[in-house]
Amino acid sequence: TLCLQWPYCRKRCSYCNFNTYVVPVVDEAAVGSCLAQETRTLLHLSQVQSVTSVFFGGGTPSLASPHTIAAVLEAVAVAAHLPNGAEVTLEANPSSASAPHLTGFRAAGVNRLSIGVQSLDDAELRLLGREHTAAEARRAVEVAQGLFPGRTSLDLIFGLPGQSLGAWTQGLEVALGLCDDHISLYQLTLEQGTALAKQVSNGFLPTTPQDLLADMYQTARATLVAAGFRQYEVSNFARKGALSTHNLSYWRAEQYIGVGPGAHGRFVPWVEGGHSREARVQTLEPNAWMREVLSRGHGTRRRVVLSPLEQLEEVLALGLRTDEGITHERWAHFSPHLSLEAVFGTPGEAKALQQQGWLVLDGGGLRCTWRGLALLDSLLPDLLCQLQR
Repeated sequence: TLCLQWPYCRKRCSYCNFNTYVVPVVDEAAVGSCLAQETRTLLHLSQVQSVTSVFFGGGTPSLASPHTIAAVLEAVAVAAHLPNGAEVTLEANPSSASAPHLTGFRAAGVNRLSIGVQSLDDAELRLLGREHTAAEARRAVEVAQGLFPGRTSLDLIFGLPGQSLGAWTQGLEVALGLCDDHISLYQLTLEQGTALAKQVSNGFLPTTPQDLLADMYQTARATLVAAGFRQYEVSNFARKGALSTHNLSYWRAEQYIGVGPGAHGRFVPWVEGGHSREARVQTLEPNAWMREVLSRGHGTRRRVVLSPLEQLEEVLALGLRTDEGITHERWAHFSPHLSLEAVFGTPGEAKALQQQGWLVLDGGGLRCTWRGLALLDSLLPDLLCQLQR
């Protein structure tokens, strides 16, 4: 999987602490050429033969021109095998998702769209600092579905300051009437340094009680399942088999290469003589990143070789987020000498969690129950302790 970061936005949302930049003018030719160059370099380092999915995230990649996206995809196809049916997703904001623009992305090779709707209520959108209105979001989704039928995903945020359970449920019903076959739900996190966090800490906006957040999440899960969706991951819901290959490969701890300012990756750099999976982070600031790509082919700022334990910790923490959990085969790939049964089948925390109905360990592997999935964050520390022992 390739994750390409387009770091620019037209404005900063009130809740966002991502590595994004609002600049008067973007030298798109230079950024696109550096994305293509870094893609070639890192694919070569990893000796990856075939790319299963490409994901353009951000920032706001729908602000890039279709021509730039096409050039990057061309670089991928030249450096490795990009199969015809490979999933190519682009994150889009409703304010930069006009029909001509989206038609251009489809011609460039994009075949799946993830739209940052966040809410279908104008007051909530203003609170979040979003550029678009609810009407614009609706229009963008309709246009996208015409061009990418069955492959248009919606992002929604819940737990906004002052949001009631009724308002959230009503908003979700509206989204269900509009959506395709994939929805991602994210609980609002008040990140330090963001405008929204400041307003809440200063008392201008109310904090949302934990039990209300839990009710919002549980109601949403029940609503979506009743509408035919499968909750295949903590935040992701799909029906008619429209699961995101990109999301799944990440939760299954497959190799992924991060390209662009601030991108994260996990892969084995065979060409540099590496034999172990590394965690890599690219340089954050776009201009500094471009200088590094131009001088040495990539802008990797930090590389850490992951120990066998660190790799297993990631496999556990990521895999348990999915409804399939961690299969015995996947665990064995990272832990050939110590089976899931040997680690979690003995008396200890995992056994207790199984007895309480939060966890299952059977012939399929290790996974959360339906109830356990909602409490994963509170189950993980115990399981990581058992693994470390």
